[in-house]
Amino acid sequence: MDDPLSEHGSPLCSSAAQLLPSQRGFTNSPASLASSRSTTPVKGKDPNLNETNPASSKSASLSPVSEILTPRAGPSYVPQIAKPSTSDVITLRSPLNSFTSSFASPFGVMPHAGLNGELAAPSSYVGIHLSAGPGGYGRSPLVAFESHPHLRGSPLSASLPAVSGSKPAYSFHVSADGQMQPVPFPPDALIGSGIPRHARQLHTLSHGEVVCAVTISHSTQHVYTGGKGCVKVWDVGQPGTKTPVAQLDCLNRDNYIRSCKLLPDSRSLIVGGEASTLSIWDLAAPTPRIKAELTSSAPACYALAISPDAKVCFSCCSDGNIVVWDLQNQTMVRQFQGHTDGASCIDISNYGTKLWTGGLDNTVRCWDLREGRQLQQHNFSSQIFSLGYCPTGEWLAVGMESSNVEILHVTKSEKYQLHLHESCVLSLKFASCGKWFISTGKDNLLNAWRAPYGASIFQSKETSSVLSCDISANDKFIVTGSGDKKATVYELVY
Repeated sequence: MDDPLSEHGSPLCSSAAQLLPSQRGFTNSPASLASSRSTTPVKGKDPNLNETNPASSKSASLSPVSEILTPRAGPSYVPQIAKPSTSDVITLRSPLNSFTSSFASPFGVMPHAGLNGELAAPSSYVGIHLSAGPGGYGRSPLVAFESHPHLRGSPLSASLPAVSGSKPAYSFHVSADGQMQPVPFPPDALIGSGIPRHARQLHTLSHGEVVCAVTISHSTQHVYTGGKGCVKVWDVGQPGTKTPVAQLDCLNRDNYIRSCKLLPDSRSLIVGGEASTLSIWDLAAPTPRIKAELTSSAPACYALAISPDAKVCFSCCSDGNIVVWDLQNQTMVRQFQGHTDGASCIDISNYGTKLWTGGLDNTVRCWDLREGRQLQQHNFSSQIFSLGYCPTGEWLAVGMESSNVEILHVTKSEKYQLHLHESCVLSLKFASCGKWFISTGKDNLLNAWRAPYGASIFQSKETSSVLSCDISANDKFIVTGSGDKKATVYELVY
């Protein structure tokens, strides 16, 4: 169905969420993500809180993910944006020699070699120069991309096992007994139906504030970018310079949007962030307007999910609770209690019967939506910032504060562990086909991975931390939101 939204002005109505007093002292911001990593430890929690986790027992202050993502200026605040290195060169390489240097046009994303730890010979690289966007930094006008991050010699990957006769590997299989072995990728890891060869940058959407949330409509005509106090709507169906076709004023103007989700028919948008209230927008109205608001006791919402039948919304709250909302009646129908720190990410699996959530308490949990109880709990040594459930298989990808990406089998004690990110993995999304997924991080990287074993399909290095991402329903486009106050639309090439 085509989007009902056409070129509208900004609606007059906006939600009146107030600035949380507990947030005023934060000194980290998305603008400084690339240069200041959170080291706030997670304090031990009483296991008995798992079943009794009332919102009233929670501190009003936001949890460490907010110290990484929440733009809040303190007395010592100095805005910082990651600057592209003068030594970075954009490179283009075919993973399996499937195309040649005739493709040396300004693609935004570079493919990888097919073997775990394989490095290409220097002669197989093609240098490409791209001009920097508006507001450049006075340095070399290059956007920093790398075709093989293993060249960086990460201290972590250097200490891990390597493929025989090769450089350090980045993908490892971890067995039930904890044995870690480099993954020998199959010959068809980067080829075949549904696997993109590479991608190219299609649009830059200059939002004007750090973009903490993005989503793309089912028709792929509109992109929604969430920043400070508003969601902006962009028509990306045609080429050319982009300006917003609508602005949806949400929350308080100084509070950031953390998540925005379209209902399947693209006629309604649900927005959550640094406020206790979720806004439901009617996009089919002549001018987009708020048609309902959902209020919980938690001071903030970190993530949202919509059930496949569009009847229920799930919100991950800063107090650790998962609130279940009836969208038809605009009422709270249930809370899942178990996380002992903020619930940071969420996805739905198994035809809407199970819910997966990740938290700042270092756990991933699975919930049975029919019975209203917790089914599984996976414990980690790192806070969980992002996750995604494979639409076609029994795998769950998890992005860590530690920089790891782990792909868990949901019924067996085995997993894959991926080591290409160099800092927090801030967002993650599976393609609809289930054959690949993307992750983004504080290290400015967008990585595309083959599921489930993690062969690197392509990688883009943007000019600042990449806080959010989405993949279109037809697997043809990727959208990312950046600390550089912009969103980027990529077109996938198969």
